[in-house]
Amino acid sequence: MAAPPFRVTFRAMASVHEIQIAGADAHDAQRAADAAMADVLRIEHKYSRYRDDSVTARINREAGGKAVPIDAETAALLRYADACHRLSGGRFDLTSGVLRQVWNFRADPPVLPDHHEVDRVKPLIDWPGVEWDDHVVRLPRSGMEIDFGGIGKEYAADRAATILQEHRVQHALVNLGGDVRALGAQEDGAPWRVGIRHPRQENAAIAGMALIAAALATSGDYERYFDIDGRRYCHIFDATTGWPVTYWQSVSVVAPLCVVAGSCSTIAMLLAADAPAFLAAQGVRWLGVRADGQMAGNVAALLPP
Repeated sequence: MAAPPFRVTFRAMASVHEIQIAGADAHDAQRAADAAMADVLRIEHKYSRYRDDSVTARINREAGGKAVPIDAETAALLRYADACHRLSGGRFDLTSGVLRQVWNFRADPPVLPDHHEVDRVKPLIDWPGVEWDDHVVRLPRSGMEIDFGGIGKEYAADRAATILQEHRVQHALVNLGGDVRALGAQEDGAPWRVGIRHPRQENAAIAGMALIAAALATSGDYERYFDIDGRRYCHIFDATTGWPVTYWQSVSVVAPLCVVAGSCSTIAMLLAADAPAFLAAQGVRWLGVRADGQMAGNVAALLPP
């Protein structure tokens, strides 16, 4: 019988994360996990909008002013965000974080912004207007912001998996707050089994996925939200309207990379009724929970919770 996987938990990006490593001795597993955790923290420090010394903060401080030099890693993230913008018909927009100015999910009691407030900030949402290439980026108007939050944690999960591979780890599961990347299978060849959170029941799973050399990510309306008059308003905004999505409670996607799974799940939330056609075109496995609680997706890929 195979030994239980080595496990380590840590906190970053406002979430609790776990790395499991199978088929390695404790010393090698700890060294590999330490390197992977260090890279997750590096990415958080580099791209957090809450740190004055981050790339994100420097770009945002210069909005309406000069271009900011960027490295190859940041340019690659911008290219990926640009592809997401096109795939989503403009609904996924790296500059939509300014909507936080009018949507406050910490207010108690919650306050629903009126359309005039939303319309006031919408001119600052303009990914096509951002000037960028492989070496510099410039936000053309004062008050604009870039926020890598829509792809940052998923990218960090993929980077952590890459670090583990560089340490010759063949069997591992990286779980960054629900964004999951599996390296291979478990040591005995069985798939890694990952629960999918129930969007309306705390600490419950609605289903599970079997992962071998794959990634799983979920976007849902339950992370930051408020309810008013029986309607839920969540933190996933359609950049073309400035208003939250309402069609899906959650969408989970399995793909080769976590950043792909995460962007596909978010874009699916944004595309509402058009999500199934989009996900079919991407060739991914998925599970969606509609606003009425009905499930849709590749049901053959599901396991009992």
